[in-house]
Parts: sequence; structure tokens; C-alpha cells
Amino acid sequence: MFITLDGIDGGGKSTQVARLCETLRSWGRDVLALRDPGGTPTGEAIRSLLLDSQLKMHRRSEAMLFMAARGELVEQRIRPALRAGQTVVSDRFLLANVVYQSVAATWETEPVEPPEGPFDQRHAIDSPLSAAELWRVGHWAAGQLRPDLTLLLDLPTCEAFRRIDRPADRMESRGPEYLESVRQAFLRELPHAAERTAVIDAGGSPDDVHRRIVDTVAERLSR
Repeated sequence: MFITLDGIDGGGKSTQVARLCETLRSWGRDVLALRDPGGTPTGEAIRSLLLDSQLKMHRRSEAMLFMAARGELVEQRIRPALRAGQTVVSDRFLLANVVYQSVAATWETEPVEPPEGPFDQRHAIDSPLSAAELWRVGHWAAGQLRPDLTLLLDLPTCEAFRRIDRPADRMESRGPEYLESVRQAFLRELPHAAERTAVIDAGGSPDDVHRRIVDTVAERLSR
């Protein structure tokens, strides 16, 4: 079985992935925990580029880097694990790729006066992409592999920002309005992410969130 957890930064995904894996192991399952992007030498190198707050790149370039990292993750780690009967739990997958590259950053809606050239370079770098096209290319890049279950950890943007206690990476530095747009896009695109999906209330303590996740996973596994 292939399970993914996703949502805006500050939702506690990494903590909940680790705790879910512990619970699944206590149920007798052989579990592989992964993160996307990452999980392979190529994926980790790409991850460093994507999160570098000093770098600027076009959304298409950004999207294809995510997809290249995911392609390696699928072929080197996920498919072999599933063939071996393991349960795979991933911190993010294609859903995040679609959301982050299809949502306009705050400055894209603001006019630039005077123009800095024949066209606004900031808009050229950060023009949002089509979600439908990202799904199409993303499924191809992942070899058509889709999660069996995607859990979306959802909470208000103000709470997510309060929880983030580290320097902002390149995605987070786009601001709270951008993060709220991302949150809404996650909710909108979730139905396309997997065979089965669920929205998990990420508010409250980590124990509260873990109980909600475990209850949902147990219910879905029993079907």
C-alpha cells in the first residue's frame, strides 16, 4: 500500500509521517518512509536546489525538477518496495507539485511600473502553470503510479505560519497570502491525487492529529 501525507508548511507532516510509520509497524506492517523530493541521491540534490531561497527559476523549470526527483524516487524506491510487499508512506507526492506550481505568487497580481524590460521579468519567472497540464505530465513522470491513499493535513494559514519557527525557504518566503492560496489549491486538487483521499484536521496537539490519522487509515485499510 502507498500512502502520502500532504498540506501546507506548518501542518506537521514530517512529524505525522514518522508517527504513522511507527503505528503501522506496530500493526505488523513492513514500512518504508520517504520524502518527496528526496529519497535518492538525485532527489536529495534536486531538493537542495528547490529549497534554496537565493535561487530564482521559471515555474516550468521548478516543476520539471520536482518531477525528475519523483521519477527517481518511484523507480528506485517506491516500486521495489511495493513489489516486496512493503507499505510506503511518503511526505508529499505529486499533489504538492501541482499545487505549488499552479498557484500565483502575491506579486504576480500586482502591476509593475515602470516595466523593467520588454516584459516583467518577475512575472516571467513566476507565471503559474496549468494544474491539468501538471497532473498530465506528473503522472507520466511518475510512471502512472498513484497513491492508494492521500491524507491532506489542513489548518488555518495563520496557525501554520505561527508553527514555522525556522528561516523561510524559497516557497514559504512568498508570503501569507500566497500560503492561503496554496491551502485552497490543496483542497481543490485533492480529489485528483489518489484512489482514496481524506482531509485531516491538523489543529490541536500532535497526539490529536495522530489519532485522527490513525482512525482514518484504519478505516480505509478495513475496506
